[in-house]
Formats: sequence, C-alpha cells, structure tokens
Amino acid sequence: MTVIRTIREAWRSRPTIEGAGVHLNRAFGNQESPRLDPFLLLDDFRSDDPSKYLPGFPWHPHRGIETITYVLQGDVEHGDSMGNRGDIAAGDVQWMTAGSGIVHQEMPKGDAQGSMGGFQLWANLPSSHKMMDPRYREVKRGEIPEVSMESGAKVKVVCGRVNNVQGPVRDIVTDPEYLDVVVPKGARFAHPVKRGHTVFAYVIEGSACFDQGGDPYSRETLVHYGDGDAVSIAAEKAPVRFLLVSGKPIGEPVAWYGPIVMNTAEEIRIAFDEYRKGSFIRHR
Repeated sequence: MTVIRTIREAWRSRPTIEGAGVHLNRAFGNQESPRLDPFLLLDDFRSDDPSKYLPGFPWHPHRGIETITYVLQGDVEHGDSMGNRGDIAAGDVQWMTAGSGIVHQEMPKGDAQGSMGGFQLWANLPSSHKMMDPRYREVKRGEIPEVSMESGAKVKVVCGRVNNVQGPVRDIVTDPEYLDVVVPKGARFAHPVKRGHTVFAYVIEGSACFDQGGDPYSRETLVHYGDGDAVSIAAEKAPVRFLLVSGKPIGEPVAWYGPIVMNTAEEIRIAFDEYRKGSFIRHR
C-alpha cells in the first residue's frame, strides 16, 4: 500500500544578511539542518532592491559540501580557483561540488528592471566523498526538461525523474531530487518519493495544501515531510509554485563552521589552517 507523506513540521523563512551585505531569507540553516540530513541550508535571495544584493559574495572557500544555485531572475557572475568564469542566468542551475576545497565568488546582478531572484541549497557530502576533486555542473535553462502532467501541473526536472523524464544532473552521492513545480488552481500534483529519504517543499509563489486535509501554506514557507512513499499537493484556492527536494540521509556527525562542513572539529581546524597558509586548494 502506498503511504502518502504527511507534514512533520512547517515554518516561514527568516530574514538574514550574508556575504558582503546580501539581504535574503533563510529557509533553513544550522539550527534546522540535523532534521533535514543530507541538506544543510536553503537561502532565498529574491529582491527588487539592487542595494540588497549587489554587494554579493566575494571570494570565500568551501570544503566538504555541494552548493546548488538556481536563478529565476537576473544573473549571478561567478569565478573560482579552478579558473572558471561565467554567468548563471535566469533559468540556469549551477551544481558545484566543493569536495576537497574550492575558493570562489558569486556576484548577483539584477535584470533590466533591477530584480534579482533565486535560491542556493547546500547539500552535505559523506566522509568518503568530502575530499573528492571539486567539479562544476553548469546546466543551462534549455537543458532542463519540463514535464506536463495530466492534472495540468508542470515540473522542471533539475535532478531526479518525473514520468520517466530524467533531469540533467546525475550521479550525485546523496541520490537527490530537485524539482521546480507549478500547479494551477484546482489541480493536484502527486509524486512518488523514496521511503527513508528526507523530503521538503519550499513555496515560491501562491499557496497549496501540502498534505491531505491540511491547512494551506504560502510563499516563503518550508514544509518538511514525514516518511512515506509519495507526496500529494493540492492547489485548491490558488495556483502554487514550489521547489520539491529529496535526498538520502548521510547519518554522520557534522562539524560546521562558516563555509566548511566536515565530520570533526579537528578537520575544521585543519581546513582553516590550510586556508591561512595557502595550502587549502588541492586540485590541479
């Protein structure tokens, strides 16, 4: 028998300031991450005020994690210690595996109207992969398939599978799924998920009931599901757009300081000591 997941908890994202002065909403972070393993952080950086995002995220290190940047409006200029340079434009995704260590910068730029919007998700790496070689997966808008459901829902499949359509990001150790879902008013979206995997939804626009018979949740709300085989979301009174993300829990100790996430405090100390000494970068 298929078990439809019910909501374990839900909360609103909270305003915070990161980088050199970027105003954003944090859907979850260090405080909530133990419950959302393997995910560590989700930031919503939508704004119509350039002064709130132009300071950006100047050069900084990462080790032991993956960062997934999905841009909806404007673009993000990026550069890194591997010599990569470019833009993440509206509709694009950058899936960066920091692994053993990378130093990069991300500088948001608004569109012609001065609007900027997108999300950054951090996913943890297990101890067996924390020191892997860094890599980038640049996914352009045209590479992300959109699936039209019989109900009228439309799903952009960044990672995972919907109706036998596979997303372009594959071979990720935590077996994640990352979907951008739009459900019209009066329609329902049902989707199978793997039992035992962490599953959450984050409401981008509109509102919907994220489990059967529950109250509707609206913009900037994070919905964390209990276990089960599928989710069912009903847009009863308004259309809704949301991210649906799932992944296999790692179940290991987490030592986290700033942009470095390892398993022990000693590994954190070593990472920052190497950064100060100039030996942090191990890739060629």
